[in-house]
Amino acid sequence: MSVSIAVETPLQDDVRALVVRLNDHLLPLSPLEYQFKMTVEQMADSATTLFVARDAAGRAIGMGALKMHGPDLGEVKRMYTVPEVRGQRVGRQLLERIVDLARERGLPVVMLETGTGDGMAEAHRLYTRYGFVPRGPFLDYPDSEWSAFFEMDLTSPALVATADVTNERELL
Repeated sequence: MSVSIAVETPLQDDVRALVVRLNDHLLPLSPLEYQFKMTVEQMADSATTLFVARDAAGRAIGMGALKMHGPDLGEVKRMYTVPEVRGQRVGRQLLERIVDLARERGLPVVMLETGTGDGMAEAHRLYTRYGFVPRGPFLDYPDSEWSAFFEMDLTSPALVATADVTNERELL
């Protein structure tokens, strides 16, 4: 599958539709007070960079963002691929672009919060295969059974090398 990924504004109809699909997916998985969603307007803030994946026809098929929390922390937000393309490495490509941007910006660490349960198993696999490791809550996220937290230390040569080797193996 031919996929292009670029930085785009979230203030587009097809990106808004992706956000709706993501929110619909998340709705039954945990109580609303444990769903830490960003609206497209919040995603358009200068502290957030949104990557959009598009298929050969130009259709938006996935997204993911890097939200900056100062010079020392980046957060992966709003990762989503449409069900029709899951298993085709679109999510991995989006995550790679987000982590690459974090490295370019000199961030020492990238973290993320995601849900738990069966509906999030694919996301957990993606993050751990890429080199993220479980951690406790960060920022103002509450510690709860509904959230899982991960981080990637971008200063550790061992983790960077592991992520690069994994990328090469999966591209073959």
